[in-house]
Amino acid sequence: MSKQKKSGQGMVEYIIIVAIIALAAIAIFGVFGDTIREKLGGAVTELGGDKGDALDKTSQQYLKDLK
Repeated sequence: MSKQKKSGQGMVEYIIIVAIIALAAIAIFGVFGDTIREKLGGAVTELGGDKGDALDKTSQQYLKDLK
């Protein structure tokens, strides 16, 4: 077998592995999509400060006590 045929075979195997991983990722997102979207939405809301003041009273008191 020539070196070029081995290189082509390796590339095909690599493409198959990448395709399998992509299909698995799509399947996982399909199953857990709503949960992922909900968790990310909550994190974005907390980090983005959409609620105005994301810290509740107990969190604020805890941070004051740390000083």
